[in-house]
Amino acid sequence: MRRNALRLLTALLLALAGVLTTVTPSQAAAPDSPAVTYTNPIAEQRADPHIFKHTDGYYYFTATVPAYDKIVLRRATTIQGLSTAPETTIWTKHASGVMGAHIWAPEIHFIDGKWYVYFAAGATNDIWAIRMYVLEGTGANPLTATWTEKGQIKTTWETFSLDATTFVVGGVRYLAWAQRNPAEDNNTSLFIAKMANPWTIQGTPAELSAPTLSWETIGFKVNEGPAVIEHGGKVFMTYSASATDANYCMGMLTASATADLTNPASWTKSSTPVFQSNAATSQYGPGHNSFTASEDGKSDILVYHDRSYKDITGDPLNDPNRRTRVQKVYWKADGTPDFGIPVADGVTPQRLSSYNFPDRFVRHYDYRARIEANVSPLADSQFRVVTGLAGSGTVSLESANFPGYYLRSNSAFEVRVEKNDGTAAFASSASFFGRAGLADAAGVSYESYGTPGRYLRHYNYLLYVQALSTATDRADATFYHQ
Repeated sequence: MRRNALRLLTALLLALAGVLTTVTPSQAAAPDSPAVTYTNPIAEQRADPHIFKHTDGYYYFTATVPAYDKIVLRRATTIQGLSTAPETTIWTKHASGVMGAHIWAPEIHFIDGKWYVYFAAGATNDIWAIRMYVLEGTGANPLTATWTEKGQIKTTWETFSLDATTFVVGGVRYLAWAQRNPAEDNNTSLFIAKMANPWTIQGTPAELSAPTLSWETIGFKVNEGPAVIEHGGKVFMTYSASATDANYCMGMLTASATADLTNPASWTKSSTPVFQSNAATSQYGPGHNSFTASEDGKSDILVYHDRSYKDITGDPLNDPNRRTRVQKVYWKADGTPDFGIPVADGVTPQRLSSYNFPDRFVRHYDYRARIEANVSPLADSQFRVVTGLAGSGTVSLESANFPGYYLRSNSAFEVRVEKNDGTAAFASSASFFGRAGLADAAGVSYESYGTPGRYLRHYNYLLYVQALSTATDRADATFYHQ
């Protein structure tokens, strides 16, 4: 009996061992921040944009209008929906006196059960006496709320001040803004203070940044338009610099989320712009940004304005064609944001991460396609998924920083980024059928249109179009959109 029991136990152990050795390896996890795509621009002739995602399921959008005479709001359940949402005027400039001119840069926030709009305004007798003001709205929907004026936000000096934004870090509410320091030879510097209530600061404001670097002082010496995003235990304050033409660009300050944010020593300024004009994508003067979150809450979204042309006749402030645009923010391995470049008009690009090497992304380097981690510049790893050049239900993958260049295979089935020459042969080799991921249906695999049965895959980190036969092949040919 004991011998039979021992044989049975041995057989069970051998069977279990066989099962364990044939278990399929665990699949790579789908990315925490899947791709989101939008079509730019979101709104024509709307500058200094601010998009607020509320808990009621709506996005609320406000911006500067070209006439500088009113505050408008839109709402929609999606960011893209804001582009066609009806617009409501919630407040109009005064006929005389203060708040009677230059209504600039409104922002909308929901604080302690009420709506607040922060904005800048001049006076009818001095349009450049720009100061910061606050409206308070009562009601669930700010488009139909009852609005009252809470008055001017008082600071250290009665000087040119604008671009107020409010944010909370560590349970403390702050106000950041731009103001002319009479002791400095510039237009505006950046300031911060804690808030006693939504329209009043407390304590002495701290100056965080003055325009001293070469790219901050072109045309005008400007630091303005602060916007704050918190990530990975750090606080990032972006801001805009230089004149509001093609030289306008974004800089960034960084602090620990546990530091004293009112201490200038807590902040470090980036030495170069983090976002600037790009001739290849025809985007000029990007800036005065804000941040929001994607519909699924998994991606951070950069909101900003720019123009589609470089040359401006006359004063840029009289040019009405700054447009509201959005694109995804990516995060580097060190936890800092990578804004990339202002992408071309139309559908926003995505990144393709490898199924079996999750930290590696499809990118081009010297026009050769490969997968690589820590891609710099970011735009080398961004592609617009567009209607296939060959049609017939296909897609093509267009380079973000080389518009008109596409991923395509050559006669050796090597994948490169090359300029579309308009031929049928190019269209065929640069078109793919998007399939459910061969190693994970949540991903995507790209079957070649010109050579059916061959798929886009990486081998020794380089990209090819090849036939697949093994599980490893199928893993190499599976990607996630990010």
